[in-house]
Amino acid sequence: MDPQTLPAETQELYRTIKKQYRVGFESLKLEDDLHLHLLKITDIEEMLAGKDPLKNPSEFPFWVRLWEAALVLSRFMVKLRPAPGTKVLELGAGLAAPGLTAAALGCSVTVTDYEDIILDFGRVSAAASKLDQVRFSLLDWLNPPEMEQYDIILGAEVLFRDEFFQPLLNVLRRAVKPDGVIYLAHDMQRKSVSPFLQLAEKEYAISASKRVLRSLEQDKEILLTRLTPR
Repeated sequence: MDPQTLPAETQELYRTIKKQYRVGFESLKLEDDLHLHLLKITDIEEMLAGKDPLKNPSEFPFWVRLWEAALVLSRFMVKLRPAPGTKVLELGAGLAAPGLTAAALGCSVTVTDYEDIILDFGRVSAAASKLDQVRFSLLDWLNPPEMEQYDIILGAEVLFRDEFFQPLLNVLRRAVKPDGVIYLAHDMQRKSVSPFLQLAEKEYAISASKRVLRSLEQDKEILLTRLTPR
């Protein structure tokens, strides 16, 4: 991906990001004719300085990595093939691969996270991937605004701090349509998933399946969870 091919306003945003981070584009192939170009931080190991997302989640900047769970959720969306125009919300989007995948499939997508810099990465990735059916919006789960309702809500690696479980449930309650569906994807090792689902089962019918993301380094087991309002 040549940054010079970005629209002029996005090139300016890209240059602003480059002043803060070492970045590059990664091509994510989802199908033969479906590719995303994701803007990523290239010196991530140096930036993280050994922080462990499973041991110290409160200290880990989750948005900087393209998580295996996000890849699984993106590929799941390709197989799901929502109808064009389906309203999709991605929560805690980070690099926004699932949301951008939904946009590439023709959905009307809103990508949310809690900092502008995170959304700026997504804005550049959307422009690089030639996607214009995407809105980017700040969303503080602790103080959510009035919200639209969506057919599908997506979240990859969003369950990392117990104190956010109830705020997240409050957001989901506001944002999902009565006949809508929520898809969450997480590393099977993440211990916070089970207690969250125990809270959520009061309001949602829940089903889950294990997906294995194969890699030359290490296979990753991802739990894909489906929640539908009762």
